[in-house]
Amino acid sequence: MREEVVGRANVEDTPELVAYYKDLERFETGALWTVANQIEPWQPKSTSVPVLWRYADLREPVLRSVSLVSPEKAGRRVIYLNNPGRRDVSAAVGWLYSGLQVMHPGEVATSHAHSASALRFIMEGSGAYTVVDGHKMTLGGNDFVLTPNGTWHEHGVEASGSTCIWQDGLDIPFVNAMEANFFAVHPDLYQKVGYAVDDMTKTWGNAGLMPSTGEWSKRYSPMLKYEWAPTYDALTRYAKTTDGSPFDGVHMKYVNPATGGHVMQTIGAGMQMLRPGERTKAHRHTGSFIYQCAKGSGYSIIGGQRFEWTERDIFCVPSWAWHEHGNASASDDACLFSFNDLPVIEGLGLYREEALGDNEGFQRVV
Repeated sequence: MREEVVGRANVEDTPELVAYYKDLERFETGALWTVANQIEPWQPKSTSVPVLWRYADLREPVLRSVSLVSPEKAGRRVIYLNNPGRRDVSAAVGWLYSGLQVMHPGEVATSHAHSASALRFIMEGSGAYTVVDGHKMTLGGNDFVLTPNGTWHEHGVEASGSTCIWQDGLDIPFVNAMEANFFAVHPDLYQKVGYAVDDMTKTWGNAGLMPSTGEWSKRYSPMLKYEWAPTYDALTRYAKTTDGSPFDGVHMKYVNPATGGHVMQTIGAGMQMLRPGERTKAHRHTGSFIYQCAKGSGYSIIGGQRFEWTERDIFCVPSWAWHEHGNASASDDACLFSFNDLPVIEGLGLYREEALGDNEGFQRVV
């Protein structure tokens, strides 16, 4: 790919050069100028495309899987979201994976561990729980739970509960790209609960207070579970004191209470509120995002396409894609849960953000 710009590769093929390139292939080498403009683009060019996955479309096929395969046979009974531009790596967007997992009352998926970091966001049902390294967490609608990399974890639904569906989010494509993924099944298949139920949330989730005897040296959040009710309450209270972000409305990040940083090393998450009638300004940034509507309804314009969403719908915003959000309701707020790869982007010094009309872009302090 030639470009007639000083400083860019602009070499015209000749018979001699073509023969030279062929000769280089014998040594598993190549001439940089033949690929330089492609592998060093002027700006990010994501192969991901914006997609909206409507829950109304997915719910029936997800539930149908229950009669077709058991969690024991499947390992995890999940219908994953397949971005048309990322099908080769089974990603929903960028290097992020997402899927919908379903479990009936009384079912338990075997305990396992992997190098990929993971999260769950509960969509419907009652009685769901997750056990992480012996810590059992009960889960309700719109609760957000972590299963960090390297931890033993399993999921189930109490026999007294109802059919549950939740979104799984993982960085499997990223870890695979790093060629660093490991997977293990617990030697006993299931782990023992060694602590009081919901102990981590009760210990670490106390409105700005940290336990005086709390020690936490691991590189992920000790909270493990972030409940919906206090999250929504925090958004509501914050909305009374701020105009919010011009690009994201009233936005709050889920954080590691021990450090104030992201909840996991490779995946960040947040919740934002769009007030009645609110429409954000368009911007773009490096980093991929997967959104799920937790409350209300609205729309997003991504790369020039308008997507109407309502509760439990999921959509993605590829890296460096222009996007804005809106709440068409005149009386009700709308809330969007999201997870992203910002810990990686920020940690590598690759974060960049640009507002529409600002051709030079601006660097947000992160």
